[in-house]
Amino acid sequence: MTPTDQSWWPAPEARAASARELGAEAAGLTTRALARIAADHPWFGELDAEHRSWITVVARAGIDGFISWFASGGEGADPSAAFDAAPRALARRIALNQTVDLVRSTIETVEERIATMPESEQLPLRIGILRYSREIAFAAAKVYARAAEARGAWDTRLESMVVDAVLRGDADESVVSRASTLGWLATPDIAVAIGTAPEDPVRAVESIRAAAQGEGLDILAAPQGDRLVVVLGGRLPSTPQLVATVAGFVDRFGPGQVVVGPVVHSLGEAVGSARAALSGLRSAAAWPLAPRPVAAVDLLPERALAGDGHARRALSAELYQPLVAAGDLIDTLAAFFEQNSSIEATARALFVHPNTVRYRLRRIQDITGYSPTDARDAYALRLALTLGRLLG
Repeated sequence: MTPTDQSWWPAPEARAASARELGAEAAGLTTRALARIAADHPWFGELDAEHRSWITVVARAGIDGFISWFASGGEGADPSAAFDAAPRALARRIALNQTVDLVRSTIETVEERIATMPESEQLPLRIGILRYSREIAFAAAKVYARAAEARGAWDTRLESMVVDAVLRGDADESVVSRASTLGWLATPDIAVAIGTAPEDPVRAVESIRAAAQGEGLDILAAPQGDRLVVVLGGRLPSTPQLVATVAGFVDRFGPGQVVVGPVVHSLGEAVGSARAALSGLRSAAAWPLAPRPVAAVDLLPERALAGDGHARRALSAELYQPLVAAGDLIDTLAAFFEQNSSIEATARALFVHPNTVRYRLRRIQDITGYSPTDARDAYALRLALTLGRLLG
């Protein structure tokens, strides 16, 4: 005989008699079930009085539900109704494994009482409690699945709001608080990576999240229109290493370039990283041979030509002005470019030895990080020289 075999149901009169006998002791069974839970599971004693009272209500509803379900021959009574007696907030306070503890302890208490009943009644009741406990288990799974879906949908909306606030520069304390509810920590370093959104951005975000967390990084990510924005936090490495980290999940973005903004030190400052990444994304087409992903700082020339004032000021302040302060390096750089990058011709124009020119070119690289003899770096230095003169 199996639980799905209907032949085990006793006659209606017999079911009613067994149900009346158990119903008369429903309050006592509930008390014993709660005592068992308290004795076997320490988490119950850690709850406040309100939540303990709701668990009592659920246990009593489960026992009453079984009695009604058995008396009706499995019809007219829904086992999942046991969880309708408690508020939805209980599912957020009581974990699924704790609910399993509650169901198991309650069922065991009822089974102990069934064992004391006449033998002619025990077999149907045992099969009945087995079937009923299975339905209760399915109902509990549905309750927590619905709660998880609702919580996941809310988290997704909240994450999108936080990312949007970062892009708009509105990441105040309230936004930081919202981010903390998503598991975002007060990280020392933050950078923003932006690329095109793929066809399935939800799956892409989850994949990127797993990859970033595997690197020990915090992450906030959300699609924003046709873009996918990823905010990375933690102890971020240097820019080249950070770009290499993003390269580990760059294929989760849509087609096109992915630009990594500079590292900042708070969510409030993250708008600067996002602004640089967005500017780089808009101007990346001007450097078709750029690596993917690429750092926003490596796109400074293209960004400056596209009208990014921050990029123009960065080229002037970080490349031109330090060379001016160093003395004769700016004149050597200008002469080097005017002489078609010829060291010998530059030496003749400046009336110095070629080794002096080589030494000064190395000094320029040491100060700016850009080598005048590299074609790409020379492009940035030449533009910095022009912008520095224009900006004074």
